[in-house]
Amino acid sequence: MKTDYTSLLSDEELVEQIVKTKNDILFGVLYERFAHVVYNKCYGFTRTKEEAQDLTQEVFVKLFVKLPSFSGRSKFSTWLYAFTYNLCVDYVKKNVLQKVHSNDLDPENYEQAHLQIEVDDSSLFKLKEETLKKALEIIAPEDKMILLLKYQDDFSIKNIMEVLEIGESAVKMRLKRAKARIIVAYNNLRN
Repeated sequence: MKTDYTSLLSDEELVEQIVKTKNDILFGVLYERFAHVVYNKCYGFTRTKEEAQDLTQEVFVKLFVKLPSFSGRSKFSTWLYAFTYNLCVDYVKKNVLQKVHSNDLDPENYEQAHLQIEVDDSSLFKLKEETLKKALEIIAPEDKMILLLKYQDDFSIKNIMEVLEIGESAVKMRLKRAKARIIVAYNNLRN
C-alpha cells in the first residue's frame, strides 16, 4: 500500500511546501486537517450553520493569501487560531447587529459601573447555557473571543498570549473585564 507523503509532513512543513509551490492540492490537505476546527470556531461566532460555513470558506480563502506571513515563531495551529479569531471578530463587527441597545452596554458607562466586579471561574460555569449564549452575542467580539479561548478551547494564559500577541498582564486584565461584562450582560438578560 502506497503512503501519501503529505500525511508524514508536520503542519509547519506542509505550510512551507504550500508557500514554496502554491500547490492547490497541498492546500487541500491543509484544509482537510483544519476545516473542522475552523468551522467550530466560526460557528461560535455566528448564529447559523450556513453563516459558519460561509465564514469558514472566507477564512481559508484569506488564509491562502496570508500563508506566506506565517513566520513559524509559534505552532501553525496557534497562528491559525489567531487568524480565525481575528476574522471572526471582524465578521461580527461588520455583520451582526447587537440585540441590546448600545446605551445598555456603552463601554464608558460599563467600565465605570461594572468592571469592579470580581468574577471567579466557578461563577461562570453556573450560568444557564441558553442565557449565556445570548449574552455572548451581546458582548463585544473581543470579549467573546478571549472567553472562548479560555473556557471553550481551554487555552492557558501563555497560549492566549501567543494567539493575541500581548503580555501576560494584558491577557489577565482582558479576561477579568470580559468576565465582568459577560456577567452584566447575562444579568441584564435575566431581568
